[in-house]
Amino acid sequence: MHKLRKLFRGSGRALAFVFVASVVWLLFDMAALRLSFGDAAGQRALAAAGRGQRERGRDPQAPGQFGHPVAVPEDKQEEAKSRWKEGNFNVYLSDLIPVDRAVADTRPAGCSEQWVHDDLPTTTIIMCFVDEVWSTLLRSVHSVLSRSPPHLVEEIILVDDFSTKEYLKEKLDAYMSQFPKVKILHLKERHGLIRARLAGAQVAKGDVLTFLDSHVECNVGWLEPLLERVRLSRAKVACPVIEVISDKDMSYMTVDNFQRGIFTWPMNFGWRQIPQEVIEKNKIKETDIIRCPVMAGGLFSIDKKYFFELGTYDSGLDVWGGENMEISFKVWMCGGEIEIIPCSRVGHIFRNDNPYSFPKDRIRTVERNLARVAEVWLDEYKELFYGHAYHLVLRRLDVGDLTQQIALRKKLQCRNFRWYLENVYPDLEAPLVKASGLLVNIATARCITVENTTLAFQTCDVNNEDQKFNYTWLRLLRHGDLCIAPAGTTGTLELRPCTGWESSLAWQHSSLAAARPELADHLVSEHLQPPACLEVDPSLQALRVSACNSANPYQKWQFGNYYAD
Repeated sequence: MHKLRKLFRGSGRALAFVFVASVVWLLFDMAALRLSFGDAAGQRALAAAGRGQRERGRDPQAPGQFGHPVAVPEDKQEEAKSRWKEGNFNVYLSDLIPVDRAVADTRPAGCSEQWVHDDLPTTTIIMCFVDEVWSTLLRSVHSVLSRSPPHLVEEIILVDDFSTKEYLKEKLDAYMSQFPKVKILHLKERHGLIRARLAGAQVAKGDVLTFLDSHVECNVGWLEPLLERVRLSRAKVACPVIEVISDKDMSYMTVDNFQRGIFTWPMNFGWRQIPQEVIEKNKIKETDIIRCPVMAGGLFSIDKKYFFELGTYDSGLDVWGGENMEISFKVWMCGGEIEIIPCSRVGHIFRNDNPYSFPKDRIRTVERNLARVAEVWLDEYKELFYGHAYHLVLRRLDVGDLTQQIALRKKLQCRNFRWYLENVYPDLEAPLVKASGLLVNIATARCITVENTTLAFQTCDVNNEDQKFNYTWLRLLRHGDLCIAPAGTTGTLELRPCTGWESSLAWQHSSLAAARPELADHLVSEHLQPPACLEVDPSLQALRVSACNSANPYQKWQFGNYYAD
């Protein structure tokens, strides 16, 4: 029968430096843990208590101790400013702070009293880096070593993604040689974050893979809650609460417990607070697990076998960007869950920009990655992605071969994206079209009508299906499989099959007429130059395109329903 134990380790919120208090805490931790789980487990308790004692034994006056902010001396301002570009944060202050500094226990009250199984799986911790700042990398590793139960950490793999800094070669190897569990994998060419992670995962020996960035500080008791969730179900992906290490003063700042990772169109990751009324209605406590539609991507634990069963990351994703979306959709739609664990907390330096270079253009790399994700996982909702990133449509972006990824999704029998929206992220606004219904001319109050394969202009009838049109995210005026388009340069209109996207089929309307807001009520052809608008000939009551005139009411149109600006 598997035993349970409480997370006594690091249960005190303040770190005591008085010798007597330290001894009392040490004895209390050892006694409590020994009572909890027998002789073999008592050895682990002793190690845990020893780590807690080392935490309490640090110099309380050291810069940045307990996560306190540090100020740059007046005579060092220029040096600090000049060194900022080394990591896009305050490298000067990072070097002042001990690599094993203590941080305050920011867990919610009650976390230290939670029970975890005594047979948690082991984990390999993987940190990938390229040209990381020396002190920051060391602080990341030390925080893992000092605040993780040794028996749970199979190894720490540092994946050096072909760094150019000399200190990340032999000097790093020599420093880390004092820690038997730390292994360094020096890649012979630049892989990018995504493939560097896979290189680490391929050689990992632990039961669980725990991915961390190389500019973090793990907090007290951070690891056990993650492994507990993975032990409960191998299809659970557990994420810590990501707290903030200031890029300016290196202070460690806590964050709200009630937030989750989300995305907005076109797949921009962000954090969103859980509304207070939802918290109160569901009686959500600070220690409760939070279901997360999208993970941030840099810090999480996942069962190793499950990770490979999912196909890891799409091998067509390049360098960095979009991998968090891909793994999140894959996990949720293929039978797994992503959770944020409030009792696991890790500080992270958030930088305004990546300090390292991309082999290709950074923005275009991320856009291509996101487009691959959209093509594989969003089904018909991919039009929302392209509608919000319309320049990718105009560029006719090549996303590469998707055959393997589509086959993998079929093999895993994954659900569709509509299921994801309904069951995982129901509060995302995702109308499949921008507008729909009758297409009414404002001057005449009459409607465009489809007669067989031609266009007519008739009295409006809400029950007439031949008068129903959709204005799509790709800017098409669509009736079933047919689209309204100018017929050459003659000013006439025609219905053409909507096979793929062509500029000749696209119309600007409503907020899309941003360049000429006075034409917001018009339908402006994107294909014709100079811009031409859909118009009713008042004498013939016929449709045509002609030069746009913001004051012409015969060029103004309105749909029956609008779903998005």
